[in-house]
Amino acid sequence: MNKKRQLIFRCAAILLVIALAAVMFVIGRGHTIYFDNKACEYGGKSYDAYYKVTVIKDREKVAKLAEDERGIADLMGQKLTVTLEITDKKGEESHSHKVSMPIPYSMDGVVINVPLLMAGQSADAYMSEFVPIAAPEEDEEEEVVIDEFEMTDDV
Repeated sequence: MNKKRQLIFRCAAILLVIALAAVMFVIGRGHTIYFDNKACEYGGKSYDAYYKVTVIKDREKVAKLAEDERGIADLMGQKLTVTLEITDKKGEESHSHKVSMPIPYSMDGVVINVPLLMAGQSADAYMSEFVPIAAPEEDEEEEVVIDEFEMTDDV
């Protein structure tokens, strides 16, 4: 009776740890989100960059983008909710848009093109994975120093 009870508690503890790990995987997954305010073409149509875009997440400004700039925000979880304050042209009033979207599990760094997002394009159009470009390594010739010090047995 005592061994059966002990086995039940061990199995319950293992199941609890597995369930907690699954929940933490979904909730605690971190992403770096890059917001691009760059002109682009998609589907044969051209989309202009905005004069200014301010990205607000949790009532805090996380990025302020001028034309052709990129901003960065960190996200915990799988759903991004931000407010975009957009000024189309210099001197115009800004307008706000609340945007909410799921972030794919497979992407750690996500690039979101704001003009394509605001044009109502699909997630495949405005969202892509960030791939850092490695700087080419320069071939540096290593200088070999020859020490002309000789050891002798003259003591």
